[in-house]
Amino acid sequence: IVPYKFQPDNPFIELFFHFEIGKKPLLSLKTFGEKDPIVDFAEKLKRTGDQTDWKMGRKMEPSLRTFACVVVRGKEQEGVKFWGFGKQIYEKLLTTMAEPEWGDITDANTGRDIVVEFKTKEEVGKDFPETTLTVLPLQVPITTDDALMSKLLDEQKEIFEVYPKPTYEELVEALDKHLNPEESEGVETTPS
Repeated sequence: IVPYKFQPDNPFIELFFHFEIGKKPLLSLKTFGEKDPIVDFAEKLKRTGDQTDWKMGRKMEPSLRTFACVVVRGKEQEGVKFWGFGKQIYEKLLTTMAEPEWGDITDANTGRDIVVEFKTKEEVGKDFPETTLTVLPLQVPITTDDALMSKLLDEQKEIFEVYPKPTYEELVEALDKHLNPEESEGVETTPS
């Protein structure tokens, strides 16, 4: 994990996504502390008193996904990449970083490598995949090449280039398409 150029005091970027609306995850305006029409609709559903509506509203709430800038060992020339992870990995990283003996594991010169192991749900025999991580004890620089170090620290993308901020209207449209899929797909005809 390397320092994020656009947020140097905190290597973690917390984004909220709507995973149940549309074909791909949508960044929630909750990320920016702004009013989000999908969140508002989910809250209305949860307040109806109907258990089915409550469950539907709960599924529509945005989920937290945390990102960190990383350099993959052996692929340093490819530059910094964003690594997205869920709550358990985030908590493990925060717990490790809170331990004084580890120091700043994200320091460009004295940080620590992290080994990430991903297993599919079939490999672990569960309904979901499993990711584990191990923070290695040896302190190592990202690279000993000064020019590459500068490139890795200075030439980073901003996360919102990868996950653009939608407008309120775009989220209203996505919600409408989700609630009325037949209207958004057009009319299909059957050949005679």
